[in-house]
Amino acid sequence: MQIKSPATFSRYVALGDSSTEGIDDPDSVGGYRGWSQRLAERVDAAQGGGLLYANLAVRGLTTRQVRERQLADALAMRPDLATVFCGTNDVTSWRFDAEAVAADIAHMQHALVRGGATVLSFTLPDLTPLMPLARVIAPRIAALNRALAAASQASGAILVDFAAYPVATDRRLWSDDRIHANAAGHARIADALAHALRLPGSTPAWQKSFPIELAQTWGEWWSWEMRWFKRHFAPWVWQGLRGHSSADGRGPKRAALAPL
Repeated sequence: MQIKSPATFSRYVALGDSSTEGIDDPDSVGGYRGWSQRLAERVDAAQGGGLLYANLAVRGLTTRQVRERQLADALAMRPDLATVFCGTNDVTSWRFDAEAVAADIAHMQHALVRGGATVLSFTLPDLTPLMPLARVIAPRIAALNRALAAASQASGAILVDFAAYPVATDRRLWSDDRIHANAAGHARIADALAHALRLPGSTPAWQKSFPIELAQTWGEWWSWEMRWFKRHFAPWVWQGLRGHSSADGRGPKRAALAPL
C-alpha cells in the first residue's frame, strides 16, 4: 500500500502481544509506553491532534489468540490506521505451525484493510546474535517473516522489514530478557513505522547501525549468558511446563478508543 503524504488518521487500533503492549518500555506511572503509543503520539502531533487510540494487546498471546480475541473488537472501532504484530509467542512455543500463523496474519490484515484501514506490520529479526539458543528457532522466525511478506503483499498492508537491518539485533535496543525491545528499541520501531507512514520529520535513520560497536570480553559474555539463563530462560521453561501463560487473567491494555 502506498501512503499519500501527508496522511490524516482519526482512529488507530493496535493488535498484538507483549511487544504491542509496550514491554519493556516503562512509562512514568508504573505501566508501559511502547512503540504503539509512541507512534500514536507521533501521528497525533503531526496532524495537530484529533487522533483516537486503542491498544488491544495482551502479553503472552499467540497469533490465533490475537485473531480470536482482538480482531472483532478492532473492526467494530472502524480504524483508519491499524498495526498487527504478533508471532513471537508462536515461534517460541513447543509447537509451531507456520501455515496456520500465516493464515491468521493474512486474515487479520485483509479484514482490517477491507474495513478501510492503513495496516502496518513488521518482521522479527533472527535473535541468534542476542542469544545463541535462538538458532533453534531461527527457521521458525524465517518462516514467520515469509508469511508476513506474503500476507502483506496480498492484503496491501505495509511491511517494515526490520530483519533486513543488522541494527535490529544490536543488544543496546533490547531488554535484558532478549525477547522484548527496551525503551530505545521501542523508539526505533516507532521511528520506522512513522517513516513508513511518511509522517513529517520522519527519516530512514532508524535503519542505521550505531557508530560504535560494542566490545565484550569472553568473561563478560559468559556472565551475561548465565545471568540471562537464570533470570529469564529457566523461569520461562518452568512456566511452559506448568501450562501457564503470561496472558492468564489479563485484558487489553487500552480497550476503547480515546484521545491520547
